[in-house]
Amino acid sequence: MSTQFLTVSPSPHIHSEDSVQKLMYGVIIAMLPALAISFFVFGIGAIFVTLLSIVSCVLAEFLLTKYLLKKEPTILDGSAIITGILLAFNVPSSLPWWAIIIGSIVAIGIGKTAFGGLGNNPFNPALVGRVFLLISFPVQMTSWPVPFESRFQFLDATTGATPLAIIKEGIDAGIPVSQLMSEIPSYLNMMLGSLGGSIGEISAIGLIIGFIYMLWKKIITWHTPIAMLATIVVFTGILWMINPDRFIDPVFHLLTGGIMLGAFFMATDYVTSPMTTKGMLIYGVGIGFLTVVIRTFGAYPEGVSFAILIMNGFVPLMNKYIKPKRFGIKKNG
Repeated sequence: MSTQFLTVSPSPHIHSEDSVQKLMYGVIIAMLPALAISFFVFGIGAIFVTLLSIVSCVLAEFLLTKYLLKKEPTILDGSAIITGILLAFNVPSSLPWWAIIIGSIVAIGIGKTAFGGLGNNPFNPALVGRVFLLISFPVQMTSWPVPFESRFQFLDATTGATPLAIIKEGIDAGIPVSQLMSEIPSYLNMMLGSLGGSIGEISAIGLIIGFIYMLWKKIITWHTPIAMLATIVVFTGILWMINPDRFIDPVFHLLTGGIMLGAFFMATDYVTSPMTTKGMLIYGVGIGFLTVVIRTFGAYPEGVSFAILIMNGFVPLMNKYIKPKRFGIKKNG
């Protein structure tokens, strides 16, 4: 009598002709517009940080998978490259080389390999690396090169405050928002990328182009990003209408920091996001709400990374209790 075994592989599980490799490289293509704009704005610093982050993540995955997990390395599937780009997207273009390597090892080693590799990690690896660096090296992680002025500099780049930091510090000091607005770039400049910040968060237009591309290629669905952005608009809009001198308008929130980067490229990660449509909507709302709470009432001017990681922890519960209606089940009685 022959014995048959059912092989259960780790997520992501996709019922289509697409492969993990094809989807991963589709995401990489979607990130190219934002990446190109960051190279133009920050110059050699952004190029160096991105390339070193990619190489470090790929090398870390190869070594840890081969010698720690004792598995055949799959560095060509594109997942390590995405982690490297996303980690670079979440740090300043002046970040020292040693911090990039440390962040890459933490992202792959703790955020991914420690849980068994691709498909088993509950938290977004790039965000694990980013938060570790932010907590461990806050000075280096909050030194933001001035756009265009630092394109041909790296470690000695001129630094300045981000619009989020300017507004946060000013509000905490009791300065009205209307007065602070004169110190930040116009919304058009924010759309195009002429503002300080992490490498991948500065250009809303570049991120939107990538989002549209992923929707067109059906790499992701709209549910999580739109739910997240809509929630942020609703809650920041309510606060702004209550007291416009104490809270800033929703457009500013959408165009600054890592909201669009997080919504389009990190909250939509296959492994760490819910599998059902209802779960995606709840997940997006949760991220949006937590982002507003952290930005408005927390110590950090930014809150997207923490919000996504917190909601990552609830994804297993969502997948367990939020399930689509099953047909063909016979009810007793």
